[in-house]
Amino acid sequence: MRLGVTMFTTDLGMPVVDLAKAAEERGFHSLYVPEHTHIPVSRRTPHPMGLGELPEEYKRTLDPLVALSFAAAVTERLVVGTGILLPAQRDPIVTAKAIATLDHLSGGRVVVGVGFGWNVEEIENHGVEYGRRRAVARANVLAMRKLWRDEVAGFEGFEPSWSWPKPISAPPVYIGGAAGPKLFAHVAEYADGWIPIGGKGIKAALPALREACEKAERPMAKVIPFGTLPTREKLDYYAELGIEESVANLPSGSADEILPLLDEYARLI
Repeated sequence: MRLGVTMFTTDLGMPVVDLAKAAEERGFHSLYVPEHTHIPVSRRTPHPMGLGELPEEYKRTLDPLVALSFAAAVTERLVVGTGILLPAQRDPIVTAKAIATLDHLSGGRVVVGVGFGWNVEEIENHGVEYGRRRAVARANVLAMRKLWRDEVAGFEGFEPSWSWPKPISAPPVYIGGAAGPKLFAHVAEYADGWIPIGGKGIKAALPALREACEKAERPMAKVIPFGTLPTREKLDYYAELGIEESVANLPSGSADEILPLLDEYARLI
């Protein structure tokens, strides 16, 4: 069982460079960071987990790819990933180039967790209708994968073109979201795995995910429980389900708060 960590990296919390070094020193496999381009002040969209006042870190989130470039630069083995990146809010050509560059410079250590977004006004500020975000995210991920893979890549609205560097690792793409036929169809079509938040209900969902993958005539997708509070019992349970990696949640805090938690989680590795 490989164990990673995820944290909202902000301008007030533990610096991402220090976090990455500490994670690698303690034997963690991966570091994931999330994305919010901005948070509109209106707050007309409630948080999907029922939080009342939006936590401060949502307003102060660092750009994930810039943050991960710093994390990769000071580590040698740590896998660096987005958890999650919002492709519907991004230009796919520029984002594909940034991810490929990060993967190239890091020696092939990048993974790309993506999601569809829950904040209606944030998405609309990018010129995307909320109801179309899944379709736009799908199209953008497919475009990025073409740019990473093909010597000459083209897609709808973009003429055949060259784009280098190519990533070393062909970065795996994992989709976050709640279990369901729509999500699993996306995973089976254009992703490598599923990153369920919190890890609840995974066992019950696995048959439906396996069925979606079989229907798409592809191998079973990886499952990585994400943002969990790990215990030995929980990790053993995941291992029994055939899960090979879990990602533990860290609060967005100072080094004095984070380092003891890293020490605690490291004892489970």
